[in-house]
Amino acid sequence: MSETNTAAAAGNTQIGNRWVIAIMGTLLQVCLGTVYAWSYFQKPIMSTYGWNNSQVAWIFSLAICFLGIAAAWGGINLPKFGPTKLAATGGALYGLGYILSMVAMKMHSLPMFYAAYGIIGGIGLGLGYVTPVATAAKWFPDKKGFITGMVVMGFGLGALVMSKVFAPNLMKACDGNLPQVFLYIGIIMMVLAATAGLFMRNPPQGYIPAGWTPPSATAEQQAAKDSMTAKDCICSNRFLLIWLFFFANITAGIMFIGFQSPMIQSLVKATGKYADLDPEAAKTALAGIGATLIAVSSLFNGVGRFFWGGLSDKVGRVKTFRLILGSQILVFIALLFVKSPLIFGILVCYVLLCYGGGFGTAPSTVLTIFGSRLMPVVYGTLLTAWSAAGIAGPQIAAVIKDNFAEKASLYTFSAGAVILTTGLLLTFFVSDERFKKKA
Repeated sequence: MSETNTAAAAGNTQIGNRWVIAIMGTLLQVCLGTVYAWSYFQKPIMSTYGWNNSQVAWIFSLAICFLGIAAAWGGINLPKFGPTKLAATGGALYGLGYILSMVAMKMHSLPMFYAAYGIIGGIGLGLGYVTPVATAAKWFPDKKGFITGMVVMGFGLGALVMSKVFAPNLMKACDGNLPQVFLYIGIIMMVLAATAGLFMRNPPQGYIPAGWTPPSATAEQQAAKDSMTAKDCICSNRFLLIWLFFFANITAGIMFIGFQSPMIQSLVKATGKYADLDPEAAKTALAGIGATLIAVSSLFNGVGRFFWGGLSDKVGRVKTFRLILGSQILVFIALLFVKSPLIFGILVCYVLLCYGGGFGTAPSTVLTIFGSRLMPVVYGTLLTAWSAAGIAGPQIAAVIKDNFAEKASLYTFSAGAVILTTGLLLTFFVSDERFKKKA
């Protein structure tokens, strides 16, 4: 039997297993994606402990920062440690971050909160995030766009699970006791995420799915691919430009992820809708509206990863990023004039659709331009843009809100429009052409 036929036979015996891996990878991403419901806890933590917007936002910013750093490290070291160890460790660390945050809140220690949720939890997020994306792509060379979209969609839907299932029910069961809520969430995340991570493993050597024929490559093309290194790709101008416009898209979207709940609550409160209720009832009603926006926008975040990723298969990767960035500029300008909570919510959902679209398109962009062999390292390094944006986006919004409260919306949306415009301009210096090492 030839090598190709042997690999195909292996594919036939493993075909059921690869779908289990894809499903468990998606479940792992759903658990990790609960970080996107941070705005649910932003106001309760501020009011309970007396910290301001910027101080509390740093907890979320650090988590996203270390997510990107750990994802880059994980992509580089994935071949050394294997997907099972990295994914399970990532899930366990994320849960541990919540548990240690409980201790931080009991001690009223903001620095410990930063270390627990921001650093430890963030490292867990990064190790857990990069592993199922890279691993699932190896199991599905015949469905790369679909399967990477499916897996990263799970991360986008995590906020829905947190804001509508875990957080409100635990807040009610614990009578608003935040340390206790974080303890229970940590235990749940540790069990679910670490267990899902144990299912991650690489396909057999030479694995080919049944019924799929890999595209042929000329000897010259194969030689060029084999001589390319990750350093060649990462140090190229092409990678830098992709990193920058990816950063621009994340920064704009993450402004809303961290503050969408307080923003819509402020708009609703300004309408006087709950003025006749007692303060505690009004607070509960407003929190419910904020949680609903988190849940609905998370659906758009998840769907956007499929929608824009699928569109990129038809119109191209870079053109898709141009559409994502360009359309959002119009949305951010429109937000400058919006007073209606309903219209605000609709526009936020579109921003999150585009935000998720960036993550849905990024893996296929790396595959198209830099190839699959170096994908874990190059894609993991690209996610450092997420780290930088995780600091920039929430902090821009928080500092403006703390220092320019009356004009916070004007300054925040203007900053977002400028960032998106810069990202859009950068896309015109990049194409989908395969990257080649210069002689």
